[in-house]
Amino acid sequence: MNSHKYKNENYSFRQIRDLKGMVNTSAELYSDMKAFMVKNAPGGTYVPITYTQLKTDIDELGTALMDLGLTGQKIAVIGENRYEWVLTYLAVVNGVGVIVPLDKELPSEEVHNLLERAEVTAIIYSSKVGFVIEEASKGIESIEYIISMDTLEHTENKLSMKKLQQAGKRLLLEGKRNFIDAEIDPEGMSSLLFTSGTTGLAKGVMLSHKNITSNVYNMSKFVDVSNNDVGLSVLPMHHTYELTCHVFTCIYQGCCIAICEGLKYIVKNMAESKATVMLGVPLLFESMHKKVWKKAEESGKADKMRTAVQISKKLGVFNIKSTKRLFKSVHQAMGGHMRLLISGAAAIDPVVIENFNAMGFTMFQGYGMTENSPIIAVNKDRYFKPASVGLPMPGTEIQIIDKDENGVGEIICKGDSVMLGYYKDPEETERVLIDGWLHTGDYGYFDEDGFLYISGRKKNVIVTKNGKNIFPEEVEFYLNKSKYISEVIVWGYDGEKSGDTVIYAEIFPDYEAVEGTYGKISKNELKQILKKEIDIINEQMPLYKRVKRFEIREEEFEKTTTKKIKRYTAFQKKML
Repeated sequence: MNSHKYKNENYSFRQIRDLKGMVNTSAELYSDMKAFMVKNAPGGTYVPITYTQLKTDIDELGTALMDLGLTGQKIAVIGENRYEWVLTYLAVVNGVGVIVPLDKELPSEEVHNLLERAEVTAIIYSSKVGFVIEEASKGIESIEYIISMDTLEHTENKLSMKKLQQAGKRLLLEGKRNFIDAEIDPEGMSSLLFTSGTTGLAKGVMLSHKNITSNVYNMSKFVDVSNNDVGLSVLPMHHTYELTCHVFTCIYQGCCIAICEGLKYIVKNMAESKATVMLGVPLLFESMHKKVWKKAEESGKADKMRTAVQISKKLGVFNIKSTKRLFKSVHQAMGGHMRLLISGAAAIDPVVIENFNAMGFTMFQGYGMTENSPIIAVNKDRYFKPASVGLPMPGTEIQIIDKDENGVGEIICKGDSVMLGYYKDPEETERVLIDGWLHTGDYGYFDEDGFLYISGRKKNVIVTKNGKNIFPEEVEFYLNKSKYISEVIVWGYDGEKSGDTVIYAEIFPDYEAVEGTYGKISKNELKQILKKEIDIINEQMPLYKRVKRFEIREEEFEKTTTKKIKRYTAFQKKML
C-alpha cells in the first residue's frame, strides 16, 4: 500500500528535549502498559515490565551510581540485548554521566583499547562477556568499578548491579533525590559510540540528548508504532539503528519491546511475543524471503503463490492491500501477528520489499549513519517506494553535491541530529563536518518525487581509465540475484596487458543451492556454472561494469555485528 494522499501528511507526537523527559513522560502516559517483555531463563516464558517499573528501575540504578561518585564520569556497557543493558544506558545518561556502549563481539584487546581511549571509570557488563572484561580491564588505571548485571552479591573485585539497585531504592526512600532532580544538558555529550573500525581505527562519535531525541521525535512523524505494537529487538543495541530507531522510539511511542533470545530463535520469539514490528538488516530479511519461497517450492505451492503475489501487486497499484488470509502460511511463519518490517544498515533487493508488501506486510527501508544519530532519510509507513531509502527525515536537510551527468553525487545533511564531532579527533571532525553539514561519504541521488536512492560508498568507487565511476555495490546487487551466489565482493584493478580497469569478483557460492540443482560436483564444474551465471548477469550491465574475472571462496566473508561484510578486511587479506 503506497497512498499518495499521505505524501504531505505526518503523524503528530509530543515534543521531547532529552531522554530523561522522554522516559518520564512515557511513564506517565503509559504507566501500566508493557514497556518490555523479557525472559528470566533461556527458553522460558516472556515476563512483562511496565513503564512505571522502567522509570523506577532507572531512578534506583542512577541514584546508586551517583552514590558511588560516578557523576560526570564515562561508564561503559557491554553485553547481549537485554533489559539490564537498556536500564544501564538510560540510568547513566539521565543524570549520571556519559555512556560508552561497546560491541560484545570485539576481542579483549580491542575492548581494552576502547576502554582506555574513552577514559572509562566504570564498566557494567553481562556474564556472557565476563572473561573478555576480565582481560580487557587489566592495567587501565581509570577504571574504579566493574559491575556485573548477573551476580547477586558484591565481591572483592566486582559489584552487583542488582545489589546497587537495592541500595538505590533505600537511598530514594531516605529522600536522596540528586539523580531524580539532576538537570540534563541537551547539547552536551551523553553518549560515546565507537564505529566498527573496519577501515582502520574506530572513531568515537559523540552524541547528545538533543541529537538522539530529535531523531526519535522526527522519525516518529513518518512511522507509527503506538497502537499496542510489540517490537522484537533482534539487532545489537550498541548500534544506533537498533537503539534509536527501535528501543527509544518504542519507549517514546508506548510500544512494547520483546527481547529476542538470539538469531536462531527469531521465529519462535515472534510467535511467543506476538510481535508486530521488527527492524532488521538486508541479510536477515533476504534470508527470511528465501526460506518463504523454499518452503513454497517444497510444498508444491510456489506457482500458486507467485500468481497470488502478482495479483496482489496489481491490486497494490490501486492501494488495495492484500489480506493475511491469502498468505496465511507466510504470516504464520512470521509469528502470526507481524505487520511492519523495516530494513536498514545496507542496501536491500527491492524485490524482497515488493514481495513482502504483496504478501500483506508493510515493509520499507531507511538510511542513516551513527554520525546522524542515525536516521537521515526514511520512507513513510503510508507512502514509500521499495527501491528508495525514503524522504529526508523532518528536521534534516539533505543535499547532493558534486553531481555527475546522472545527478549522482555525495550526500550531505544538516540538522539537530548531526553529531557533536569525533572524540579527541578534531582533524577528522573538520573533514566531515563543514559549516554544519555532515559529509556522509555516500553517493546517491533524488528522484522527481524527492525520494533518495543510494548508489554506493565514495571510498569504494572504482574509477576506470576512461573516467567512468563504477559502484561495486551496484555490480554486487546484480550478482546476488543469482540463486547460486550467497555473498560477493567486487573490486577493480588495472589489467597488465590492456591497461584497462578489470572488474573482479570474489564469490562465496550458495553450496546448498548448487548441490540441490547439480548434485555433488567438482570445483571446476562449479566454476563453469558460476561463469554462466555471470555471463547472463553481465548482459544486464554496460560493458565497462561487466565482471571479467572471478574467484571462488570456501568460507563466508568476515562481517560486522550488523551483518555487513568487512570489505576493507577482505581486501587486505586478498592483497596479502
